[in-house]
Amino acid sequence: MATYQLVARRSAAAPAPHIDRTSDTVASFLDDAAHVPGGHADGVAFPATLEDVSALVAAARQVLPVGAQSSLTGGATPRGGLVLSTRALTGLEVRPVRARAPERGAAGGSVPESGAVGARPAQEPTHQVRVGAGVPLATLQRHLAGLGLFYPPAPTYDGAFVGGTASTNAAGAATFKYGSTRRWVLGLTVVLADGSVLALERGAVTASPEGWFDLVSPSGTTRVPVPGYTMPDVAKLSAGYFARSGMDAVDLFVGSEGTLGVIVDVTVGAIPKPQVVVAVVTCADDAQAVAVTAGLRTAAHAAWQGHGALDVSAVEYVDPNALRLLPDDVFAKAGLARPRDGAVILVVQAEVAGGGADSAMATLEALQGVLDTAGVRDDPHVVLPGDTRGAERIFAMREAVPSTVNSLVAAARARGEAEVQKTGGDMVVPWDRVLDSLRLYRQVFERRGLPFAIWGHISDGNLHPNVVPATAAHVHAGREALAEIAREVMTMGGAPLAEHGVGQSPVKQALLLALYGEGGVAQMRAVKRALDPTGKLAPGVLFPAER
Repeated sequence: MATYQLVARRSAAAPAPHIDRTSDTVASFLDDAAHVPGGHADGVAFPATLEDVSALVAAARQVLPVGAQSSLTGGATPRGGLVLSTRALTGLEVRPVRARAPERGAAGGSVPESGAVGARPAQEPTHQVRVGAGVPLATLQRHLAGLGLFYPPAPTYDGAFVGGTASTNAAGAATFKYGSTRRWVLGLTVVLADGSVLALERGAVTASPEGWFDLVSPSGTTRVPVPGYTMPDVAKLSAGYFARSGMDAVDLFVGSEGTLGVIVDVTVGAIPKPQVVVAVVTCADDAQAVAVTAGLRTAAHAAWQGHGALDVSAVEYVDPNALRLLPDDVFAKAGLARPRDGAVILVVQAEVAGGGADSAMATLEALQGVLDTAGVRDDPHVVLPGDTRGAERIFAMREAVPSTVNSLVAAARARGEAEVQKTGGDMVVPWDRVLDSLRLYRQVFERRGLPFAIWGHISDGNLHPNVVPATAAHVHAGREALAEIAREVMTMGGAPLAEHGVGQSPVKQALLLALYGEGGVAQMRAVKRALDPTGKLAPGVLFPAER
């Protein structure tokens, strides 16, 4: 039976692990994928056990938990204090899910990002995996694949650490079918600011009807309020603290970006690994790309109800500007000709029941029917189930888009443009506003004469409009453009913080304030004060640190 009480225990006594203060080591942790300047730290520690983390946090004045340093928000850029790298937390244990009725909020059940679950299939995990916070997604997926299993909500960058994905409620290509990380987190082990340990299992602790948890720890008893704001009704959201009447305590920490506790390990759900057809579809323009995606979504919803063979799990979008940035060898390695200028590409993933030839053929015939209806002239480039290498080449082409933009940002900084940094949006809108949102992004950037590229997860309405800055002026104008875009996205019922989190980005912190207002951010601060009264953990992440 669920209770309202969070019970944290004192960890077994252990000496705090060594802190590396050598200049080379510290320098390697002063930057992340956002290329935000000005990082500095007193040292870096690499705890390998729960006891190490507990001792380190208890003794520290200020701690920034850092995973793979793949943050796109400056969330892994230290501003003093100690960096706690999770890379040595690498335990991994797979076991079958206990035979019992699904807990309230279990994976595939009732944990959407905000409102309605929509037409997603209710797929329960067959196995649960207790995985250390420092395990890369690629390592987790390889281990599971050897057992015929798969972790569904993983983002497209498989170098990210599992703890970081839980910390930001990361999402990726297959959110359309499987939802984001939150839906698949079955439990957490968290070290709180006083060094005490909180072990959480989904369904065991929920908020009281009045909207609070009671934390009982060696430091005493503290009431932790649940924020009262309403979250946007969108497919994915990484915008501060989750809040809902009767919410599960696990969800308090998923998406909290290290500000409420240090995640040491995560228990996630896994399913039998599906067989997948991957198709690259070339569309004439945005309108056709949206029409194709609409047809794929409709077919997928039918397949989930047992009607039809087109079980689409993901549709990715890459715009003409992003395609122009890619070197020729990216297409050559993927086995693709460079798309004609002005074209849009979609990368479609569709699951094939049983993986047999007949099932694959039925899937391809259904796909062709959607393309014919939308007036697509070019034949799709298809990778059949079992061709793992061919699929990886297509995914590498897709992943080359953000990595190319990141490399251009780094090159500008290397040329002496010290103020140049990643200037990108993470927008999500309800499906029926996707085409409107694409028009908005282009108009706002073009009006300012900014170089830009757009890509993302079109099947769930989450796209990334990015400035490609070569100068500080591009960055400043790009921030203004993204602020304007965010305001319009919110009027569409969307959100400007879909999957990358908030971090220490001034732009994204301003977007969080715009999304929930001063009252909403004040409620987040109240949660933070209850669990971390001295502001020790990840200071400056989500909102400026209180003095």
